[in-house]
Amino acid sequence: MNLVPAQYREVSVTEVPVPLEEGALRAYLAGRAVYRRTRYVIATNGAATMVAEVSKESEQPLFSPVTSVTVLARADETSMVDAPDIDTAVPTQLAQAAAEHAPGARCVIVRGRYGHVSFILDPAPVRIRVLEVVPPWPPKLVDQLKRVLDVAEDLPPVELVPELVDLRDLAARRPASRYLFPCRAGQGAQDGALLAPGGTTLPSPPAAKVSYLDEIPPREPWTLVGCARSRAIHDWFYGGDVPQVDMCPRTLAAARDHTDQQGPLLTKCCLLEDRVACDGETVVVPWGASLAQISEGLRLAVAAQVAR
Repeated sequence: MNLVPAQYREVSVTEVPVPLEEGALRAYLAGRAVYRRTRYVIATNGAATMVAEVSKESEQPLFSPVTSVTVLARADETSMVDAPDIDTAVPTQLAQAAAEHAPGARCVIVRGRYGHVSFILDPAPVRIRVLEVVPPWPPKLVDQLKRVLDVAEDLPPVELVPELVDLRDLAARRPASRYLFPCRAGQGAQDGALLAPGGTTLPSPPAAKVSYLDEIPPREPWTLVGCARSRAIHDWFYGGDVPQVDMCPRTLAAARDHTDQQGPLLTKCCLLEDRVACDGETVVVPWGASLAQISEGLRLAVAAQVAR
């Protein structure tokens, strides 16, 4: 599954003067000289395409005769698509192009960015669930993962499955006239009133008022929507008990029933300041993770899936 050439130079595209049938293609390629780095041949005849893997007599001279031919995908299993925005060196991008343009094909050949041509055989992206709280929009962790995957040439194809928890829905589970959020990020409030996912205020009527912990406002009888770090900061400045709705993605993930879920889960926690943690199939990155830490977490999640 997920066979993708490691480098562009491994792929040769050639028009052949024979029918695209296994016996005819083997006979045509056997003994023909190919470039020393060629490993895969995309054979075309009109609109039809076929993909074969070749072995050579030697990889030392610039060109060497083909000694064996293995057909990887027949013409009826192969589809060729033009997707100029796709970097064909990135497996996740190839898998996305295959799913969008030729979802029923076993092998999808993509002519992508820079005119480069490559293929993916038997696409089966690794599913990674991403539990994130919103706002802000777009969900930051999901967005960071997408940015990493856009250039991840050395990872198998990955499909992100966002599991988004709206902070406004969390707050609504504990109705209050005033809430205290960690910060203003994400525009979850407007004119000091909490906004519901549809844009209405919560609760209604009257609208709940919102303050932000990082502004150290005067103490009010609020309900804190925050995590363990937010609670510690709150107690530092204000002391005393405060009603709280826990918004920590790591805690929310642990509380979920994952028996029907497939694949590893990646989330975040602000108690992790400078490292990435892995607990079985759950990978946790710092709340303010760098792209390097996001990449590390992604690789751990992929490894957890591969090890299943």
